[in-house]
Amino acid sequence: MMNDSVKERLIVALDVESGTKALELYARLRDHAGMFKIGMQLFTAAGPRVVRDLVSAGARIFLDLKFHDIPNTVAAAGVEAARLGVTMFNVHALGGAEMMRRTREAITEVSEREGLKRPLLIGVTVLTSADAAVLSEVGLPSDPEELVERLSGLVQTCGLDGVVASPREIALVRALAGQSKFLIVTPGVRPTGAAAHDQKRIMTPAQAISAGADYLVMGRAILEADKPERAATEIIEEMAQALSFKS
Repeated sequence: MMNDSVKERLIVALDVESGTKALELYARLRDHAGMFKIGMQLFTAAGPRVVRDLVSAGARIFLDLKFHDIPNTVAAAGVEAARLGVTMFNVHALGGAEMMRRTREAITEVSEREGLKRPLLIGVTVLTSADAAVLSEVGLPSDPEELVERLSGLVQTCGLDGVVASPREIALVRALAGQSKFLIVTPGVRPTGAAAHDQKRIMTPAQAISAGADYLVMGRAILEADKPERAATEIIEEMAQALSFKS
């Protein structure tokens, strides 16, 4: 069924305070999403063990730690992410070309040598909480689209598998990538009528899918719902409807 394939494109953000809670949510939502995101909060609270526990339970994990450091340090961290068995992890594109290339090379080499499945490696462009004012504060080009375009091009040149980009820049990145299998992972997605919280550049699931996103990352809209399973199902149905209009 179409919805079974569409659900693989939904990533549930396990932005919770403990490994126990994360495992509980995975048990409830494992049939309603294709991947689960472990970000800074959960990783800081529960460490690598929660990644191993979820992978052992059958979860496909997106490790969202936005590695950004000197090339050797990030490459070494990428190797450990591969050894944890994550499906996908990210680095911050502002770390530069050498950092991204060396990380890609390191995870490819260790995966081949140790018989691991190589994780997808994607680059973070501009956070969805950042607008022109925020970028100006830190001395970056004040137009988010301009910076996303530049960083996406750099990520692609370095041979990474895709980018994290806000809904508002999906079409721009898709046009830049052309027909290549360049993934766009999109946070900042909110169901119609939901609160924006601290996200500034947002869209609905249908809008994001129609614009060309490959994966949608959603957390609070599902986790804070009275019935998380039902909330996830409704999001998948909205995504499926948008895909049917595209085909």
